Amino acid sequence: MPRGRFITIEGGEGAGKSTNADFVLQLIKDRGLDGVATREPGGTPLAEEVRSMLLAERDETVDPLTETLLIFAARAQHLAKVIEPNLQAGRWVVCERFTDSTFAYQAGGRGVERRVIERLAELVHRHCWPDLTLYLDVPVEVALPRLAGRGLDRFEREHKAFFERVRAVYVERADAVDRIVSIDASRELDTVKRDIGAALSRFIETG
Repeated sequence: MPRGRFITIEGGEGAGKSTNADFVLQLIKDRGLDGVATREPGGTPLAEEVRSMLLAERDETVDPLTETLLIFAARAQHLAKVIEPNLQAGRWVVCERFTDSTFAYQAGGRGVERRVIERLAELVHRHCWPDLTLYLDVPVEVALPRLAGRGLDRFEREHKAFFERVRAVYVERADAVDRIVSIDASRELDTVKRDIGAALSRFIETG
């Protein structure tokens, strides 16, 4: 059986990742392909427990390296129990966030050395990188008002400068990595979906 394809949805807070991940999965199924949706951190019971630890407000300051190691621990479990088995079974996996997020948030936002993240990625998923990444790009001044009216987690409560650093790394990676397609997600949702659909069609038809 042919191996499935691995598609990730990336972006900062308020970019519309969950909504558009659902849309991508539906497009895949409309093509007659078998697909599953998942997320990071999370995707398995253990990894979801780690997610809760990471997102919770706490009195104790979380060291950036500790945060990074927890994310990769959850990722290793997620890969072993969900991502790899589904890909091997021929299913397309649509994942909200993956290691590009770690480069953006932990290296860009927190200041963890990129070589640390590169070494952890090599250890955890050397042979399993996304086939396609859709990066939903939204300027920080547009994205932050979208968070109004909802309960904010530990990351969403960060200051504007943090999110600017996160976005800068995302934009840099989108320019440098061929598998990443940048989508202007500051526009109306229907327009964003049109561009996502076009990018996914090109990917399917060429490969």
